[in-house]
Amino acid sequence: MYNQFGINLGFYMLMPYLADHLANGLGMAAWTVGLVLGARNLSQQGLFLVGGALADRYGCTPLIVAGCVLRTVAFALLAVASTLPLLIAALLLTGFAGALFNPAVRAQLAARAGEERRVAAFALFNVFYQAGILAGPVVGLALLTWDFQMVCAVAAAVFGLLAAGQIRSLRGDGAAESTDRGARPAWRTVADGWRAIVANRPFVLFAAAMSGSYVLAFQLYLALPLRASEVFGADSGPVTGAVFAVSALAAVLGQLRLTGWAKRTLAGPPAIAVGLLVMGAAFLPLLVPVGTSAGAAPRAVALAALVLCAALLAWGGALLYPFEMDTVVRLAKGRLVATHYGAYSTASGVAVWLGNLAVGALFDLGAAWLPWVALAATGAGCSAAVAALHRRGHLTSRNEERTTASAEPAASAE
Repeated sequence: MYNQFGINLGFYMLMPYLADHLANGLGMAAWTVGLVLGARNLSQQGLFLVGGALADRYGCTPLIVAGCVLRTVAFALLAVASTLPLLIAALLLTGFAGALFNPAVRAQLAARAGEERRVAAFALFNVFYQAGILAGPVVGLALLTWDFQMVCAVAAAVFGLLAAGQIRSLRGDGAAESTDRGARPAWRTVADGWRAIVANRPFVLFAAAMSGSYVLAFQLYLALPLRASEVFGADSGPVTGAVFAVSALAAVLGQLRLTGWAKRTLAGPPAIAVGLLVMGAAFLPLLVPVGTSAGAAPRAVALAALVLCAALLAWGGALLYPFEMDTVVRLAKGRLVATHYGAYSTASGVAVWLGNLAVGALFDLGAAWLPWVALAATGAGCSAAVAALHRRGHLTSRNEERTTASAEPAASAE
C-alpha cells in the first residue's frame, strides 16, 4: 500500500508539470512536446505484457525493485536533459519502469492477500493509489518554487527510497512459484504465458468488455478539460484543477464504503456492471446546454456538472475496481497472474488510445451533445457485456473451479 502511494506521489509530483517545462522552460514546439509525452505512454502501455511475463518468470520483487531503480535514473536524467534524444531516452525509461512494476505490484498484492481478502485489499490499495495522485501535484507545485530540477531530484529520491524499501521488506514472491524457472529457457516460458492468455477465452472477453471503462476514466484528462476550456476559456485552469481534486477525493473517501456496500449486496460481476453504469451516467449532467459566453449562473451550472461528472466517474470506478482486479486473478486461475495483469493493462492502453481518437473526432463534429451521449452509451454497453458474461457463467467462481478441477487435478492434492 505504501509502495503504491510512493509510486504515485513521485510520479504525479513531476508529470503534471512536464509539458510546461518542455514548452516554456526548454522552448520546444507543441508537436515535439506531444512526441515526447506520447513516447513515454507508448513505452509503458506497450510493454505491460512484457513486464507481467517477466514478473511471472523471475518473481515480483525483482521486477518492482528494477522498476523503481529505472525510474530513479530516469527522473534524475530528466533534471539535466535539455536535448530531444536525452528527453526521449529519459521518458522511455520512465515508461518501461512503469511496465516493470505495475503488473508485479498487483500480482504481489493478490498473492499476499489471498482469495478471501483480495477484494478488500484492492479496495484499500485504490485508496492509497488515489491519495498519491492527490498529494503528488501539491508537493510538486511547492517544489516548483525552487525550479523543475528540484522536482525531478525529489521525485528520483522518492523512487530510490522505494527501491531500498522493496529490498528490505518485500521478500518472497508467492506469484511465480508455479513456473519452473530452471528447466526451460526464459523466452519459452514467456511465450507459453502469452499463448495461455490468448487461449483463455473468458479472460479475453472480460478484458474486451472492460476496455470501455478505461476510455471513460481517461476523459478526466481529455473530454472534461475540453469542456472546461469551451465554457471558461482562459479561466479553465483552476476549474480543471478542481475537477482533478474532486475526483481523487471522491475515490479516497468513497472507496471503502462502496466496497463494503457492494460486498453486502452484490456479487463481484454485478458490482462491476453497476460501476460501469455509474461511470456512463456520469456524463449525462454534461448534456445541460451552456453557451461559451455564459454568465455567472450558467457557468455555475457548468461547473457543477463537471464536478458531478468527476465524482460519479470516481465512485463508479471505485465500486468496480476491487472486483475487477479480483476477477482477473480468478480468470487466471491463480497462475501467471502478473502476465494476465500485464496483458489486461496493455489491452486497456490500446482501448484508451483508440477511444480518445474517437472522442476527439466526436468533438470535431460540432454537435455539443454527441460526445456525452456516446460516452454514456459506452458505459451502458460495457455494463451489459459484463452482465452477459456473468449470466453465461464465464465469470463465476463455480465455473472457474470446475475448469480448474478438470485441467489441474493434482493442484488440490498439494
